[in-house]
Amino acid sequence: MSDATREALLVLADGTIFPGQALGARRRADGEVVFNTSMTGYQEMLTDPSYAGQLLTLTYPLIGNYGMDDTVEESAKIQPSGLIVHEAARFPSHLRSRSTLSDYLEARNVVALEGVDTRAVTRAIRRHGVMLGTITSDETADQALARLRALPAYDGVDWVATVTTGQSYDWNDASAGLRRIALLDGGVKRNIMRSLVSRGCAVRVFPAHVTAAELLAMNPDGIVLSPGPGDPRLLDSVVDETLQLIGKRPLLGICLGHQVVARALGAGTYKLPFGHRGGNHPVRDTRTGHVTITAQNHGYAVDADGLNADAYVSHVNVNDQTVEGLALRSEPVLTIQYHSEACPGPLDNGAIFDRFIEFIDEGVAAAGRRNSHESK
Repeated sequence: MSDATREALLVLADGTIFPGQALGARRRADGEVVFNTSMTGYQEMLTDPSYAGQLLTLTYPLIGNYGMDDTVEESAKIQPSGLIVHEAARFPSHLRSRSTLSDYLEARNVVALEGVDTRAVTRAIRRHGVMLGTITSDETADQALARLRALPAYDGVDWVATVTTGQSYDWNDASAGLRRIALLDGGVKRNIMRSLVSRGCAVRVFPAHVTAAELLAMNPDGIVLSPGPGDPRLLDSVVDETLQLIGKRPLLGICLGHQVVARALGAGTYKLPFGHRGGNHPVRDTRTGHVTITAQNHGYAVDADGLNADAYVSHVNVNDQTVEGLALRSEPVLTIQYHSEACPGPLDNGAIFDRFIEFIDEGVAAAGRRNSHESK
Protein backbone atom coordinates (compact mmCIF):
# COMPACT_ATOMS: atom_id res chain seq x y z
CA MET A 1 0.00 0.00 0.00
CA SER A 2 1.37 3.47 -0.92
CA ASP A 3 2.00 6.13 1.71
CA ALA A 4 -0.93 8.08 0.28
CA THR A 5 -3.27 5.30 1.41
CA ARG A 6 -1.46 4.12 4.53
CA GLU A 7 -3.66 2.19 6.92
CA ALA A 8 -4.57 3.86 10.19
CA LEU A 9 -6.88 3.24 13.13
CA LEU A 10 -9.31 5.10 15.31
CA VAL A 11 -9.18 3.44 18.73
CA LEU A 12 -11.70 4.43 21.41
CA ALA A 13 -11.07 4.18 25.14
CA ASP A 14 -13.65 1.40 25.47
CA GLY A 15 -11.64 -0.76 23.07
CA THR A 16 -13.73 -0.15 19.93
CA ILE A 17 -11.60 -0.05 16.77
CA PHE A 18 -12.39 1.63 13.44
CA PRO A 19 -9.90 0.95 10.64
CA GLY A 20 -9.32 3.54 7.91
CA GLN A 21 -6.66 5.37 5.92
CA ALA A 22 -4.35 8.12 7.13
CA LEU A 23 -5.12 11.59 5.84
CA GLY A 24 -3.13 14.77 6.40
CA ALA A 25 -0.08 14.62 8.70
CA ARG A 26 1.46 11.23 9.44
CA ARG A 27 1.57 11.10 13.22
CA ARG A 28 -0.69 10.22 16.17
CA ALA A 29 -3.50 12.36 17.53
CA ASP A 30 -5.37 11.96 20.82
CA GLY A 31 -8.50 13.63 22.11
CA GLU A 32 -12.10 13.38 23.19
CA VAL A 33 -14.07 11.96 20.25
CA VAL A 34 -17.10 14.11 19.35
CA PHE A 35 -19.36 14.38 16.32
CA ASN A 36 -20.93 17.24 14.37
CA THR A 37 -23.98 16.71 12.15
CA SER A 38 -23.65 19.81 9.94
CA MET A 39 -23.56 19.23 6.19
CA THR A 40 -21.32 22.24 5.44
CA GLY A 41 -18.85 24.45 7.26
CA TYR A 42 -16.02 21.95 7.74
CA GLN A 43 -13.34 24.66 7.53
CA GLU A 44 -15.15 26.84 10.05
CA MET A 45 -15.39 23.83 12.36
CA LEU A 46 -11.71 23.01 11.93
CA THR A 47 -10.78 26.53 13.05
CA ASP A 48 -13.26 26.76 15.94
CA PRO A 49 -11.33 26.95 19.25
CA SER A 50 -14.15 25.14 21.06
CA TYR A 51 -12.82 21.90 19.51
CA ALA A 52 -9.45 22.15 21.27
CA GLY A 53 -8.43 18.78 22.68
CA GLN A 54 -11.00 16.85 20.63
CA LEU A 55 -11.10 14.50 17.66
CA LEU A 56 -13.82 15.89 15.42
CA THR A 57 -16.01 13.36 13.58
CA LEU A 58 -18.17 14.68 10.72
CA THR A 59 -21.31 12.67 10.02
CA TYR A 60 -21.86 14.01 6.49
CA PRO A 61 -20.23 11.38 4.23
CA LEU A 62 -18.29 13.60 1.75
CA ILE A 63 -16.09 16.35 3.19
CA GLY A 64 -14.00 18.83 1.22
CA ASN A 65 -16.17 18.92 -1.90
CA TYR A 66 -16.08 22.73 -2.12
CA GLY A 67 -12.41 22.99 -1.18
CA MET A 68 -10.58 25.23 1.23
CA ASP A 69 -10.73 29.03 1.45
CA ASP A 70 -8.66 30.91 4.02
CA THR A 71 -11.15 33.80 4.18
CA VAL A 72 -13.74 31.71 6.06
CA GLU A 73 -11.48 30.61 8.92
CA GLU A 74 -12.66 31.34 12.45
CA SER A 75 -9.21 31.48 14.06
CA ALA A 76 -5.54 31.46 13.10
CA LYS A 77 -5.02 27.69 13.26
CA ILE A 78 -6.63 24.25 13.18
CA GLN A 79 -8.12 23.66 16.62
CA PRO A 80 -9.19 19.97 16.96
CA SER A 81 -6.47 17.44 17.69
CA GLY A 82 -7.60 15.49 14.64
CA LEU A 83 -10.35 14.97 12.08
CA ILE A 84 -12.35 11.85 11.18
CA VAL A 85 -14.30 11.67 7.89
CA HIS A 86 -15.89 9.00 5.73
CA GLU A 87 -14.51 10.34 2.45
CA ALA A 88 -12.29 13.32 1.62
CA ALA A 89 -13.03 14.88 -1.78
CA ARG A 90 -10.05 14.64 -4.13
CA PHE A 91 -11.36 17.16 -6.69
CA PRO A 92 -13.03 20.12 -4.96
CA SER A 93 -15.16 22.47 -7.01
CA HIS A 94 -15.47 26.11 -5.99
CA LEU A 95 -14.13 29.30 -7.53
CA ARG A 96 -12.46 30.36 -4.26
CA SER A 97 -10.95 26.97 -3.41
CA ARG A 98 -7.17 27.02 -2.96
CA SER A 99 -6.43 23.40 -2.05
CA THR A 100 -7.87 20.00 -1.19
CA LEU A 101 -8.78 19.03 2.35
CA SER A 102 -5.88 16.55 2.44
CA ASP A 103 -3.30 19.14 1.33
CA TYR A 104 -4.74 21.69 3.75
CA LEU A 105 -4.42 19.30 6.70
CA GLU A 106 -0.95 18.13 5.73
CA ALA A 107 0.34 21.68 5.31
CA ARG A 108 -0.82 22.44 8.86
CA ASN A 109 0.50 19.16 10.33
CA VAL A 110 -2.99 18.01 11.34
CA VAL A 111 -3.78 14.31 11.70
CA ALA A 112 -6.93 12.92 10.08
CA LEU A 113 -8.54 9.61 9.20
CA GLU A 114 -10.81 8.70 6.29
CA GLY A 115 -12.51 5.55 5.12
CA VAL A 116 -14.37 5.27 8.41
CA ASP A 117 -18.11 4.80 8.81
CA THR A 118 -18.52 8.05 10.71
CA ARG A 119 -22.17 7.34 11.43
CA ALA A 120 -21.14 4.13 13.16
CA VAL A 121 -18.68 6.17 15.23
CA THR A 122 -21.54 8.53 16.03
CA ARG A 123 -23.80 5.66 17.11
CA ALA A 124 -21.05 4.40 19.41
CA ILE A 125 -20.68 7.83 21.00
CA ARG A 126 -24.44 8.27 21.35
CA ARG A 127 -24.73 4.83 22.95
CA HIS A 128 -21.79 5.05 25.36
CA GLY A 129 -21.08 8.79 25.64
CA VAL A 130 -18.10 10.81 24.54
CA MET A 131 -14.75 9.25 25.38
CA LEU A 132 -11.08 9.62 24.62
CA GLY A 133 -9.77 8.20 21.38
CA THR A 134 -6.65 8.14 19.26
CA ILE A 135 -5.84 8.18 15.55
CA THR A 136 -2.72 6.12 14.95
CA SER A 137 -0.88 4.51 12.06
CA ASP A 138 2.33 3.23 13.67
CA GLU A 139 1.19 0.96 16.50
CA THR A 140 -1.14 -1.96 17.09
CA ALA A 141 -4.61 -1.46 18.47
CA ASP A 142 -3.53 -2.95 21.81
CA GLN A 143 -0.56 -0.59 22.03
CA ALA A 144 -2.76 2.39 21.17
CA LEU A 145 -5.36 1.39 23.76
CA ALA A 146 -2.78 1.00 26.52
CA ARG A 147 -1.34 4.43 25.71
CA LEU A 148 -4.80 5.97 25.48
CA ARG A 149 -5.88 4.69 28.89
CA ALA A 150 -2.86 6.36 30.48
CA LEU A 151 -3.80 9.81 29.17
CA PRO A 152 -5.37 12.46 31.46
CA ALA A 153 -9.13 12.88 31.19
CA TYR A 154 -10.38 15.61 28.88
CA ASP A 155 -12.40 17.13 31.73
CA GLY A 156 -9.28 17.61 33.86
CA VAL A 157 -7.55 20.05 31.49
CA ASP A 158 -8.13 23.81 31.37
CA TRP A 159 -8.49 24.01 27.58
CA VAL A 160 -9.38 27.70 27.70
CA ALA A 161 -5.81 28.43 28.80
CA THR A 162 -4.55 26.73 25.60
CA VAL A 163 -6.62 28.85 23.19
CA THR A 164 -7.05 32.30 24.76
CA THR A 165 -5.00 35.24 23.53
CA GLY A 166 -1.76 35.94 25.36
CA GLN A 167 -2.38 39.68 25.48
CA SER A 168 -5.16 42.11 24.72
CA TYR A 169 -5.55 43.56 21.22
CA ASP A 170 -7.91 45.74 19.22
CA TRP A 171 -9.86 43.86 16.55
CA ASN A 172 -10.56 47.11 14.71
CA ASP A 173 -9.75 50.80 15.00
CA ALA A 174 -11.47 52.19 18.07
CA SER A 175 -12.52 55.24 16.08
CA ALA A 176 -14.43 52.98 13.67
CA GLY A 177 -17.13 52.09 16.19
CA LEU A 178 -19.68 54.08 18.11
CA ARG A 179 -19.71 51.55 20.95
CA ARG A 180 -16.71 50.17 22.83
CA ILE A 181 -16.88 46.41 23.48
CA ALA A 182 -14.59 44.46 25.81
CA LEU A 183 -14.53 40.82 24.68
CA LEU A 184 -13.27 38.10 27.00
CA ASP A 185 -11.53 35.49 24.83
CA GLY A 186 -12.26 31.99 26.10
CA GLY A 187 -11.85 30.66 22.55
CA VAL A 188 -13.44 33.34 20.42
CA LYS A 189 -14.55 32.90 16.81
CA ARG A 190 -13.81 35.70 14.37
CA ASN A 191 -17.44 35.99 13.33
CA ILE A 192 -18.33 37.27 16.81
CA MET A 193 -16.06 40.26 16.21
CA ARG A 194 -17.38 40.66 12.67
CA SER A 195 -20.96 40.60 13.96
CA LEU A 196 -20.21 43.31 16.52
CA VAL A 197 -18.25 45.50 14.10
CA SER A 198 -21.07 45.33 11.56
CA ARG A 199 -23.31 46.83 14.27
CA GLY A 200 -21.07 49.83 14.90
CA CYS A 201 -18.79 48.46 17.62
CA ALA A 202 -15.09 48.80 18.27
CA VAL A 203 -13.86 45.56 19.85
CA ARG A 204 -10.93 45.02 22.20
CA VAL A 205 -10.15 41.38 22.96
CA PHE A 206 -8.81 40.37 26.37
CA PRO A 207 -7.27 37.13 27.72
CA ALA A 208 -9.72 34.85 29.50
CA HIS A 209 -8.16 35.33 32.92
CA VAL A 210 -8.23 39.15 32.90
CA THR A 211 -9.61 40.79 36.03
CA ALA A 212 -12.87 42.70 36.18
CA ALA A 213 -10.93 45.83 37.14
CA GLU A 214 -8.79 45.57 34.01
CA LEU A 215 -11.85 45.17 31.81
CA LEU A 216 -13.67 48.09 33.41
CA ALA A 217 -10.57 50.29 33.15
CA MET A 218 -11.20 50.34 29.39
CA ASN A 219 -14.56 51.98 30.19
CA PRO A 220 -16.42 49.72 27.75
CA ASP A 221 -20.03 50.25 26.75
CA GLY A 222 -20.63 46.49 26.83
CA ILE A 223 -18.88 43.23 27.68
CA VAL A 224 -19.01 39.92 25.79
CA LEU A 225 -17.90 36.54 27.15
CA SER A 226 -16.98 34.30 24.24
CA PRO A 227 -17.45 30.60 23.54
CA GLY A 228 -14.60 28.23 24.26
CA PRO A 229 -13.57 24.66 25.03
CA GLY A 230 -13.59 22.50 28.12
CA ASP A 231 -15.32 22.18 31.46
CA PRO A 232 -16.69 25.44 32.92
CA ARG A 233 -16.21 24.01 36.40
CA LEU A 234 -12.45 24.59 35.98
CA LEU A 235 -12.95 28.35 35.53
CA ASP A 236 -13.54 29.48 39.11
CA SER A 237 -11.38 32.60 38.74
CA VAL A 238 -13.22 33.64 35.56
CA VAL A 239 -16.56 33.09 37.32
CA ASP A 240 -15.45 35.22 40.29
CA GLU A 241 -14.40 38.09 38.03
CA THR A 242 -17.61 37.81 36.00
CA LEU A 243 -19.68 38.20 39.16
CA GLN A 244 -18.00 41.58 39.67
CA LEU A 245 -19.04 42.68 36.17
CA ILE A 246 -22.76 42.01 36.53
CA GLY A 247 -24.61 45.29 36.89
CA LYS A 248 -21.58 47.33 35.84
CA ARG A 249 -22.11 47.09 32.07
CA PRO A 250 -24.45 45.30 29.66
CA LEU A 251 -23.25 41.71 29.44
CA LEU A 252 -23.60 39.05 26.72
CA GLY A 253 -22.40 35.48 27.30
CA ILE A 254 -22.21 33.01 24.41
CA CYS A 255 -21.86 29.22 24.88
CA LEU A 256 -18.99 28.85 27.40
CA GLY A 257 -19.61 32.51 28.28
CA HIS A 258 -23.23 31.59 29.02
CA GLN A 259 -22.06 28.82 31.35
CA VAL A 260 -19.63 31.14 33.14
CA VAL A 261 -22.33 33.77 33.71
CA ALA A 262 -24.71 31.03 34.88
CA ARG A 263 -22.18 29.90 37.47
CA ALA A 264 -21.70 33.51 38.59
CA LEU A 265 -25.49 33.67 39.09
CA GLY A 266 -25.51 30.57 41.30
CA ALA A 267 -26.32 27.84 38.76
CA GLY A 268 -24.38 24.63 38.26
CA THR A 269 -23.14 22.92 35.12
CA TYR A 270 -22.88 19.28 34.08
CA LYS A 271 -21.55 17.22 31.21
CA LEU A 272 -23.94 16.04 28.49
CA PRO A 273 -23.67 12.40 27.37
CA PHE A 274 -22.60 13.31 23.83
CA GLY A 275 -23.10 17.07 23.53
CA HIS A 276 -24.89 19.25 21.02
CA ARG A 277 -22.86 19.84 17.86
CA GLY A 278 -24.48 20.74 14.57
CA GLY A 279 -26.54 23.32 12.71
CA ASN A 280 -30.08 22.03 13.28
CA HIS A 281 -30.90 22.42 16.98
CA PRO A 282 -34.34 23.97 17.68
CA VAL A 283 -34.46 26.48 20.55
CA ARG A 284 -37.59 28.06 22.03
CA ASP A 285 -37.77 31.55 23.52
CA THR A 286 -39.66 31.06 26.80
CA ARG A 287 -41.14 34.56 26.67
CA THR A 288 -42.52 34.54 23.14
CA GLY A 289 -42.73 30.83 22.31
CA HIS A 290 -40.84 31.56 19.10
CA VAL A 291 -38.60 28.70 17.89
CA THR A 292 -35.43 29.20 15.86
CA ILE A 293 -32.95 26.72 14.43
CA THR A 294 -29.51 27.17 15.93
CA ALA A 295 -25.90 26.11 15.48
CA GLN A 296 -24.42 24.54 18.60
CA ASN A 297 -21.08 23.19 19.76
CA HIS A 298 -20.94 22.33 23.44
CA GLY A 299 -20.45 19.32 25.67
CA TYR A 300 -21.67 20.88 28.93
CA ALA A 301 -24.99 22.39 29.97
CA VAL A 302 -26.36 24.64 32.70
CA ASP A 303 -28.30 23.30 35.68
CA ALA A 304 -30.73 26.10 36.57
CA ASP A 305 -31.15 24.95 40.18
CA GLY A 306 -29.63 27.54 42.48
CA LEU A 307 -30.02 30.45 40.07
CA ASN A 308 -30.14 33.94 41.55
CA ALA A 309 -33.79 34.93 42.16
CA ASP A 310 -33.40 37.80 39.67
CA ALA A 311 -32.41 35.39 36.88
CA TYR A 312 -34.67 33.30 34.68
CA VAL A 313 -34.34 30.78 31.86
CA SER A 314 -34.97 32.70 28.64
CA HIS A 315 -34.44 29.86 26.12
CA VAL A 316 -34.75 26.07 26.17
CA ASN A 317 -33.75 23.30 23.79
CA VAL A 318 -36.86 21.83 22.15
CA ASN A 319 -35.25 18.38 21.84
CA ASP A 320 -34.14 17.76 25.42
CA GLN A 321 -35.29 20.82 27.41
CA THR A 322 -31.75 21.82 28.39
CA VAL A 323 -31.12 25.46 29.27
CA GLU A 324 -30.27 27.51 26.17
CA GLY A 325 -30.31 31.03 27.60
CA LEU A 326 -30.57 33.16 30.72
CA ALA A 327 -31.49 36.74 31.49
CA LEU A 328 -31.85 39.00 34.50
CA ARG A 329 -35.00 40.93 35.29
CA SER A 330 -33.26 44.00 36.71
CA GLU A 331 -29.93 44.14 34.87
CA PRO A 332 -28.94 44.11 31.17
CA VAL A 333 -27.56 40.57 31.14
CA LEU A 334 -28.24 38.16 28.29
CA THR A 335 -26.74 34.70 27.70
CA ILE A 336 -27.22 32.02 25.06
CA GLN A 337 -25.91 28.46 24.87
CA TYR A 338 -26.11 28.38 21.07
CA HIS A 339 -24.12 30.40 18.51
CA SER A 340 -25.68 33.65 17.36
CA GLU A 341 -22.57 34.19 15.22
CA ALA A 342 -23.03 30.83 13.48
CA CYS A 343 -20.79 30.67 10.46
CA PRO A 344 -21.70 29.35 7.89
CA GLY A 345 -25.14 29.20 9.50
CA PRO A 346 -28.00 29.00 10.14
CA LEU A 347 -28.36 32.78 10.37
CA ASP A 348 -31.60 32.83 12.37
CA ASN A 349 -30.19 34.26 15.58
CA GLY A 350 -28.27 37.44 14.81
CA ALA A 351 -31.01 39.36 16.59
CA ILE A 352 -29.31 38.43 19.87
CA PHE A 353 -26.55 40.88 18.95
CA ASP A 354 -29.20 43.48 18.13
CA ARG A 355 -30.74 43.04 21.57
CA PHE A 356 -27.31 43.43 23.18
CA ILE A 357 -26.78 46.66 21.23
CA GLU A 358 -30.16 47.88 22.47
CA PHE A 359 -29.00 47.23 26.05
CA ILE A 360 -25.86 49.27 25.37
CA ASP A 361 -27.68 52.18 23.76
CA GLU A 362 -30.24 52.27 26.55
CA GLY A 363 -27.42 52.34 29.10
CA VAL A 364 -25.52 55.09 27.28
CA ALA A 365 -28.66 57.18 26.99
CA ALA A 366 -29.43 56.72 30.69
CA ALA A 367 -25.87 57.72 31.62
CA GLY A 368 -26.18 60.81 29.45
CA ARG A 369 -29.39 61.82 31.21
CA ARG A 370 -27.74 61.34 34.62
CA ASN A 371 -24.74 63.43 33.64
CA SER A 372 -26.99 66.17 32.27
CA HIS A 373 -29.02 66.21 35.48
CA GLU A 374 -25.88 66.32 37.68
CA SER A 375 -24.41 69.22 35.70
CA LYS A 376 -27.46 71.42 36.29
